[in-house]
Amino acid sequence: MEYLKPREATRNDADGDSLFHNVPRAPDIPVYATTVAYNKDPSPNKLHLGIGVYRTEEGKCHALDVVRKVEQMLANDLFADKDYLPITGMAEFNKLSAELIFGFGSPAIKENRVTTVQCVSGCGSLRVGAELLAKHDGHHVVYLPEPTYGNHPNLLSAAGLSLKTYRYYDPKTHGLDFQGLLEDLGTASTGAIVLFQASGHNPTGVDPTRQQWEQIRQLVRLRGLLPFFDCAYQGLVSGSLDADAQSIRMFVCDSGECLVAQSYSKTMGLYGERIGSLSIVCKTADVARRVESHLKLVIRPFYSNPPIHGAAIVTAILKDRDLYNEWTTELKAMSDRLAKVRQQLYSALCSRGTPGDWSHIIRQVGMYTFTGLTEEQIDFLTKEYHIYMSSDGRINIGGLSSKAVPYLADAIHNVVTRTI
Repeated sequence: MEYLKPREATRNDADGDSLFHNVPRAPDIPVYATTVAYNKDPSPNKLHLGIGVYRTEEGKCHALDVVRKVEQMLANDLFADKDYLPITGMAEFNKLSAELIFGFGSPAIKENRVTTVQCVSGCGSLRVGAELLAKHDGHHVVYLPEPTYGNHPNLLSAAGLSLKTYRYYDPKTHGLDFQGLLEDLGTASTGAIVLFQASGHNPTGVDPTRQQWEQIRQLVRLRGLLPFFDCAYQGLVSGSLDADAQSIRMFVCDSGECLVAQSYSKTMGLYGERIGSLSIVCKTADVARRVESHLKLVIRPFYSNPPIHGAAIVTAILKDRDLYNEWTTELKAMSDRLAKVRQQLYSALCSRGTPGDWSHIIRQVGMYTFTGLTEEQIDFLTKEYHIYMSSDGRINIGGLSSKAVPYLADAIHNVVTRTI
C-alpha cells in the first residue's frame, strides 16, 4: 500500500526563519516515483508497466476517436459557457451516469432512491463518500480487500475511517481466496463498511464469479454490512457494460443500500479531466434527498463545485445514440486488445519453457495481472532490462504493446530461471 509515515524532521540552517522548518520531507509515492525513474531512463528498450494507463502500441496514452469528435463539437458550440456548475455537478451527467451503472429502467432510479453527484474522478468520488460516512455512519470501520488499489487506504483513512482488511487474493493459486473472504466478512461487526471493486480488480485482475457474488451479497445483507463499490473499468474488463456492472446491480436489486464510485478515466481515456461520480442507493426517496443535502455540505469545503469539461464530454457521448454506439465499439476493441496481449504474454512464456505455471495471466481479467514475481526479481528486471512495474508484481497489461511482449517474456524467463 502507498501510505508511508513521513521521515523525521531535520533542521537545516538554510531554512532560516521559515515557518515550515519542522516539516520533514515526505516519502515518495511509489507509483509516481516509478514514473519519474522511467522518464529519466535513456534506454530505448525501457517499458513502463506501472501506472494504470491504457496505451497505444506506440506507448502513448490512448485518445478515443469519439472523445476527439465530441471535443471538436464542444469547441464549436457558440452557446456553451464556462459558468459554475451546481455543487452536485451537471444534472444530465449525473442522471446518465446513474443509468449507465444501474441500468436503464432500474427500479431504484425510478423510485428516486438514488442520489448521484459529479465528483473529481474515482478518487474524489471515494473520498466524498468516505467523508459522508465518517460524518453520518455510526460504524467508522471499513474493510478493504487484501491487496487493493494503493490509494484506497489513503482516501478512506483521511476521512477518519478505521481500516481493516479481508482476505481476497490467494498467492498459491493466483486466484480468489473465496473461503477466506467469506470467513472474514462473516465475522465483521454489523454496520461495518465493505469496499468492493465491481470488476477488473486492481491490482490482482481476480474477480468473483456471478455465483460467488451472489453468496457475497447474501452474507453482506445477513450481517448488515454496507457495500461501497469502486467501479473504474465498466466495459473494459469483459467488453460489456452490463456484465461489468452485474455485481453492483445484484446489490441494488435486493432493495438494500450501497455506495458506488464511478470513474471515466480508463473507459473514456479522460485521465486528465478527472471526471467521475458518486451514487448512493437509499431505502427511500426521502432518505435520498436528505443524503444529497449532506453531500452538498461535504463537497462545498472541498472544491465547491466540479469542473465542466469532462462532464460535458461524457454527457454528450451517453445521451447520443450514435456517439454512444461509437464509444462502446471502441471500448470493446480496447477490451479485446487486453485479452489478446494477455494471451500473447502467456504463449510467449510457455514457448520459452519458463519455469512455473503462468496460466493465471489468462485467467485474470481487466487491465492488470498479478505476476507472482518477487520484489527482488522486479528490481533485477528494472536494473538489467529497464522494465518498470509495481513492487508487488502487478503488470499493467494496458501499457504493454504486442511488439514488446517478446522482450518482456525474455526478461521474465531469465529472471525466473536465474532465481529458482
